[in-house]
Amino acid sequence: MKIKKLFSAVAASSLLLLAACGSDDTTSSEGKKEKLVISTWGFNEDFFRSEIYAPFEKENNVEIVLDTGNNADRLNKVRQGNSDVDVIFLSDYYAQQGIADELFDTIDRSNIPNLENIYESAKAPLGEEYGPAYTIAQFGIAYNPDEVDSPITSWKDLWRDDLAGKITIPSITSTTGPMMVDIASKVNGESTFNEDTAFEELKTLIPSVVKEYGQTSEFVNMFAQGEIAAGPIMEMYFADLQDAVPNAEFISPEEGGYAVMNTMNIVKGSDQKDLSEKFINYILGKEAQEKSAKNKVDSPVNTEVELSSEEAEGLTYGEDVISSLNTVDMKFVNDSLKGWIDRWNRELVQ
Repeated sequence: MKIKKLFSAVAASSLLLLAACGSDDTTSSEGKKEKLVISTWGFNEDFFRSEIYAPFEKENNVEIVLDTGNNADRLNKVRQGNSDVDVIFLSDYYAQQGIADELFDTIDRSNIPNLENIYESAKAPLGEEYGPAYTIAQFGIAYNPDEVDSPITSWKDLWRDDLAGKITIPSITSTTGPMMVDIASKVNGESTFNEDTAFEELKTLIPSVVKEYGQTSEFVNMFAQGEIAAGPIMEMYFADLQDAVPNAEFISPEEGGYAVMNTMNIVKGSDQKDLSEKFINYILGKEAQEKSAKNKVDSPVNTEVELSSEEAEGLTYGEDVISSLNTVDMKFVNDSLKGWIDRWNRELVQ
């Protein structure tokens, strides 16, 4: 009898233990967070983690993991299959290369309702099947007014005699490099792009160039040390120039600045497509866009974001500004780039 009772007690304890373990496993499974891997530049990471990513993580019970680096390196990792990235942030120049290499999945626009609230040019910069732009930067001209004979107002002014030996331009392999080819065609008065005309004009500009820059930090250093007086640059970096030269000026040339779009795309093979589309929609929302704008991190594309003149300073903001910007056909650029790089190296590099 005692033996039977002892056996019953042990059996009961075992069942309770098993039940407890089973209960813990269920709780763990139900509470387990999904993971979303975001490939981005890594700038302002503290801001993005606390102000942008954290609310999305909390609302969706997800952990956001960042893979950071420059455009080229991150795109190459995806090419080589060396990453588990779900969503990749790239400038339009590099995103087009990813599309050409068939690295990105198509998106279901019905899952991204905030597309209705962004600028038309940002909705499908690289085609309806691929991701939108979440910010648009302006490529214009920055200069030191103390180092030039008269104010700079036009792209043509880069060719002025008083700027000889005083300018920099982006290298052809940088995000904005191909825009210099288009600019050179325009300053000659061509109504449509003409490659031969562009390179002839660039040949006359090169003697004025102190050095081509591949990274914005090179521009800032040359500007701060007085090695250059002017050059084309994205407006988002102008604050760094002003820190070095407080009276520096940034202008949108009378022919129009150029739109540089940072895009979001879903990497082909991601097992988080629905969550990725939800994240893209979230980044385009008014709240996330407004936080980024008011913290001077990114210019907003959401038209519901309203900024004071002080808040908008240094940002590419407003329908009038956005509509005035020139855009380039990135597919055409991508198809032409190998030939342009070859000509640049043969005809322009000194």
